Amino acid sequence: MGGLPDGVKDVRRDPRVLDLGELERVRDELAERLQSARVTISRRAEIQEANRVYLERMLLEPAKHRYARISCEDLGEPGCGAWHVRPRLGLIGMLMGWWQVKLSSGCPLPRAARACVRPA
Repeated sequence: MGGLPDGVKDVRRDPRVLDLGELERVRDELAERLQSARVTISRRAEIQEANRVYLERMLLEPAKHRYARISCEDLGEPGCGAWHVRPRLGLIGMLMGWWQVKLSSGCPLPRAARACVRPA
């Protein structure tokens, strides 16, 4: 689930009724896991938002962000593409200060494209 660890530790096969102490322990463990998951998701969201702001700056002023690169994964988007700041027309564009932001198509080979697609 979103790269969060599964925390099932004490799996018993036989059906049984938990006593009050065991229920409280399970509840406390679930509450801790939930809090940990919320913190992890919150941190990811902050990082992805910062990357989106940086991408907007790259798009507005590409010359100030020469050769910068942000992957779609860094933005929280699926796929394996990446945004690059590159000079237009190669060396001539670099010398003239003509910079552009390009989105790569992602995986170069059909086999690699299947490997990059994440399951939902």
